[in-house]
Amino acid sequence: MLKKICIGAALCWTANILYLCLIRISELPEIKISYIDKYIHAFFYFVFSLLWFYALQFYFKKVSRKKLFVVVVLMAFVFGIAIELFQTFLTTSRSGDVIDVVANTAGSLLAILLIRFLGKNLFLNKIQE
Repeated sequence: MLKKICIGAALCWTANILYLCLIRISELPEIKISYIDKYIHAFFYFVFSLLWFYALQFYFKKVSRKKLFVVVVLMAFVFGIAIELFQTFLTTSRSGDVIDVVANTAGSLLAILLIRFLGKNLFLNKIQE
């Protein structure tokens, strides 16, 4: 059951990122904080990486955590680049930004650091089994 919840959450979060990054920005409320969009990108990919790591861990139990870390960061990186390319070539109201990819990657790496830190927690290790 937890396996299905994890993969469902990861897929839903990925679809939400795709949707929110491709809609007209004028449809969203304006927030007057410097670089807020970069913080939002980092948050999106932080959660993306957490969800995908735990979802993939159910499906690839024999794969080392280090390999899963690399896979998840690469997934986030490639998905982030794809979104920026979609914004550039498939929308008229959005444009791609290299700094968004940097923010995405930073969020993903922070998630991996958190997972490594929490991996030492006995309670979380029992949940994953």
